[in-house]
Amino acid sequence: MSANKEIVRHLIDEVWTNRNLAAADELVAAGYVGHDPTQPEPIQGPEGFKQFAAMYQAAFHDAAVTIDDQIAEGDLVVTRWTGRGTHSGELMGIAPTGKEVTVSGITISRLADGKIAEEWELMDALGMLVQLGAVPQPVTA
Repeated sequence: MSANKEIVRHLIDEVWTNRNLAAADELVAAGYVGHDPTQPEPIQGPEGFKQFAAMYQAAFHDAAVTIDDQIAEGDLVVTRWTGRGTHSGELMGIAPTGKEVTVSGITISRLADGKIAEEWELMDALGMLVQLGAVPQPVTA
């Protein structure tokens, strides 16, 4: 496994599954920029990354992320992942529902000098909102 894949895997395991936000200080570059369409502005630096992760951790007390696939080439690592958790806290204005959700996503991470410098994330936010009951189930014809 490439060193870059190991760094991304370590961040996912420590921050998203073990809830160790401090790991971001070692693994996320000072100039980090995170691009996530669910956020109004790019996520900036290790502190911004920790705030973003803490928001989801507060909303899903038992959240865990499984890495389904990883592909690395040059300074990029693509990770296909599945997140699971119980909605036990407010999430972006949505009151806790107690519902269990499963969300899939893909994150492209760019590494520089042994740290994650930039990421582009796409997750099934609509699917999550449907599972939470915040958006009606799409109608199929």
